[in-house]
Amino acid sequence: MPSSVLQVAAKQALPRSDAVRRAADYVPHVERNVAPTERLVSLGLGTCLTVFGITSRKFSPLALAAGGYLLYRGLAGNCQLYQALGVGTDGTSGPEAVIPAREGVKVEHSVTVNRPAGEVYRFWRNLSELPRFMDHLNEVRETGAGKSHWVARGPLGMSVAWDAELIEDRPEVISWRSLPGSDVDTAGSVHFTAAPAGRGTEVRVTLKYDPPAGKVGAAVARLFGESPEKQIEADLAKFKSLVEAGGAPTVAGQAGNRR
Repeated sequence: MPSSVLQVAAKQALPRSDAVRRAADYVPHVERNVAPTERLVSLGLGTCLTVFGITSRKFSPLALAAGGYLLYRGLAGNCQLYQALGVGTDGTSGPEAVIPAREGVKVEHSVTVNRPAGEVYRFWRNLSELPRFMDHLNEVRETGAGKSHWVARGPLGMSVAWDAELIEDRPEVISWRSLPGSDVDTAGSVHFTAAPAGRGTEVRVTLKYDPPAGKVGAAVARLFGESPEKQIEADLAKFKSLVEAGGAPTVAGQAGNRR
């Protein structure tokens, strides 16, 4: 009798399978997407920041938080920003965003361009041409070694600038992120995929950024009809028209402007 009571109690103590499944839904998917060298750098910086946050005369929660994140990044080999964009520095990249954006603004949009993938890639890769179809950009200037300087019109007409670096640059995908110290914390990717039945190229853009005023700034921008979602949709429509009209840049970086 006592043994049967213990068995019943043990069964009741075990979590039910449906409860386990529901709990699993809240566990985020984690993928390894950080290169070994970058993981070592993250571990080193994370250790330094953590030690500084603990031993400094004035307790620094910011240093502890940054150090903890970098330690996680180095130990797990996972960068949530990379994962959200479907890119990575370890030689792997996925076509889909795996986790939702939890901070700032994230927008995605796609368009099919009736041109070969190589031609579409070359147009986008000439970063100085981006302001031709991205209305919120004033200037993009390549500064060498995969880095570039961006100037954009922000919410309420303010001007914001940042420096960025390429993460991946292949005919199938271009991805980038802003460098530390920039006015805007941003990252993005664009995938070029051959459309079915030879119908051109599907261009899928993912942008994630924290505006200068955070989500409040994004809300104010929407009131003035400058929402990121509408902007990227209009930008890609203009990009499609330019490429299909034969306005792709030449090797020298100037528009061919074929009529």
